[in-house]
Amino acid sequence: MTLGLPPADELTVAGRRVRCRIAGDGPPVVLLHGIGRTLEDFADVHAGLARDHRVLAVDLPGHGGSPPLDERHTLPTLAAAVAGFLDAAGVTGPAHLVGNSLGGAVAMRLAVDAPHRAASLVLVNSAGFGREVTFALRLLALRPLARLLLRPHPAVARRTERAIFHDPAYVTEARIATALAAARQPHAARVMLEVVRGLGTFRGVRPEWRAELLDAVAALGLPTLVVWGDRDMVLPAAHLSYARSRLPRAQGHLFRDTGHMPQIERAAEFEALVRRFWSPPGAAGPA
Repeated sequence: MTLGLPPADELTVAGRRVRCRIAGDGPPVVLLHGIGRTLEDFADVHAGLARDHRVLAVDLPGHGGSPPLDERHTLPTLAAAVAGFLDAAGVTGPAHLVGNSLGGAVAMRLAVDAPHRAASLVLVNSAGFGREVTFALRLLALRPLARLLLRPHPAVARRTERAIFHDPAYVTEARIATALAAARQPHAARVMLEVVRGLGTFRGVRPEWRAELLDAVAALGLPTLVVWGDRDMVLPAAHLSYARSRLPRAQGHLFRDTGHMPQIERAAEFEALVRRFWSPPGAAGPA
């Protein structure tokens, strides 16, 4: 599959060749990226976690190198697609679900819809904990502007990457090239608009799906870790406090001087944090 994206694996899921990266042996870990993004957003922690886990990262349907679904792209259909991917990879039991931004909401939806698949949740600057979202995403709810805003252009890709990271050193040419390659897929704009309009309006993220999902996640009682970057310009760090109020048994962590992707800007600290979270009290070895 030649897409201008970094090399990765492929797995056939329901007759489609899905882009993924699978490495390691041990308890399964599933890494889910955000809207308009790719599995590359977890590349900095993938190999480290794979030292003693089976780590599976996947481009969500219609993102990166994965083809779109025949149906609309919503939280339930994205979660069901991840379940299908796990079946194809031979993972039928519980896995540690790790989701960034939209990926966090997909992870929660998967845990609610298929509880047997979830050993724990790690929600990284996750969607679902507040109405506020970057103005750029709210503009996509306005039909006359949406297609114009989503036209692939190097300047737009650079500006988007700059909004994601607190430290501009992480806005590399490689990340800009990956973002452009993903945006240039013929279905990318349509899929992004379906997801955005399903989750929010110009005023922000819809409260209805958030309330239902968080109530259901709280009822599961899953071990949950919610982390945030205090300089997030996409989903504000104030959402961490709301997450703690809605999921009172969850652990929380705030990364200082960090933007929307702590798994990149604080990769070593992030890996150490999730390893401690996965290790049961008193355990000496890996989770």
